[in-house]
Amino acid sequence: MADPKAKLEYLGTGRRKTSVARVRVREGKGQFTVNGRTIEEYFTEERDRHLIQGPLTVCELRSRMDVRIKVQGGGYTGQAGAICQGLARALIIMFGGAKEPPKDATAAASTDGDAAAGGMVKKLRDSGFLTRDSRMKERKKYGRKGARKSFQFSKR
Repeated sequence: MADPKAKLEYLGTGRRKTSVARVRVREGKGQFTVNGRTIEEYFTEERDRHLIQGPLTVCELRSRMDVRIKVQGGGYTGQAGAICQGLARALIIMFGGAKEPPKDATAAASTDGDAAAGGMVKKLRDSGFLTRDSRMKERKKYGRKGARKSFQFSKR
């Protein structure tokens, strides 16, 4: 039987370049865990730490959420971007903003919870945390040194 005191966790997945992050969010004291380590141990760059905490800062939830992250692939900056997107998606699911709108718009009246979640979605979307950065590395082509660079051409 499940423990009634157990807190619900909400899952969000984020991607950037070749990195994939699975983010779990729940009510807590503001602790971040990345692959079993603290955020300060895992990310040495200050800008990566600020990028990861961005969605919580925008929604004013920095000290109220515990975040557990499993991330793999890519480099540290790509992983930070993936975590940022995954965290934003998890927050939307947590506060009910991911529900589909009703078929008949006149039939369902909006509640205060939906309005708050809608405001959060707008904040996150305007800040760019929900947008997937689709830039990927271009593949190497045959007969060339890389994706575009070729060997030196000699006419004679």
